[in-house]
Amino acid sequence: MTASALGSRDLGGAFSLALKTVIVLLAIALLIQATIVVQARPQDLITGASGMADFLRRSFPPDFALFPTEIWPTVETLDIALFGTVAGVVLALPLAVLAASNVTPSRILYYGARSIIGFTRAVPDLVWALLFVTAVGLGPFPGALALAVHSIGMLGRLFAEVIEQMDMAPVDALSLTGARRMQVFSHAVVPSVLPSLLGIALYRLDENIRSSLVLGFVGAGGIGFQLLTAMNLFQYREVSLILIIIFVIVIAAERMSSLLRARLG
Repeated sequence: MTASALGSRDLGGAFSLALKTVIVLLAIALLIQATIVVQARPQDLITGASGMADFLRRSFPPDFALFPTEIWPTVETLDIALFGTVAGVVLALPLAVLAASNVTPSRILYYGARSIIGFTRAVPDLVWALLFVTAVGLGPFPGALALAVHSIGMLGRLFAEVIEQMDMAPVDALSLTGARRMQVFSHAVVPSVLPSLLGIALYRLDENIRSSLVLGFVGAGGIGFQLLTAMNLFQYREVSLILIIIFVIVIAAERMSSLLRARLG
């Protein structure tokens, strides 16, 4: 190996080491500034331990006598998530077809669909919930609408990516036979992507169940609203009961979603 080649390799190694060092230093600096901005004070956790202990003491034992009154808000929470997911899937699917570069009928529709998907995803579901509460009033309906609109953005993007990655051979074969666009979609696109789309929809349902718990904090119904009310009234034993119910809902939904996705896979 020539001296020039050795020198070039040493120079490249030095540059790589310097670049890694700069990246590490930038990451450390970023972490330090984040710690300063959030005003992290770990010592406050120690001084505030007595307050947390008092909260836990007042929350025990959970008031299971109130369980019958929590059944309907729990059903509301599940139905908000179910409605929001189904409506989101129905609205996201045609947008995803338009937003998939390999099957979209025109570039104008492609960019229009991408814009709608991006906008609905960029606005948080809590903001959508506040908007719909203002429009239709308190209750589960604005929560369901908020999840539906936000799901359009999340599902539309994932659906479009699945469609873009599909095998185009069946689509090309049907197109060569003179099949209409709708026939190509129903006989070639749908069978190819349906299992993946169902898996994504089930995962979104799992996420929407979690989100519907929080939407109650802005008046969108469900057990989240019950939790906020109990906390405002200092009914800590009811709070602990609701937290147990929420834990069971989340674990059950996650397990059911995983089992169904495994079957689809």
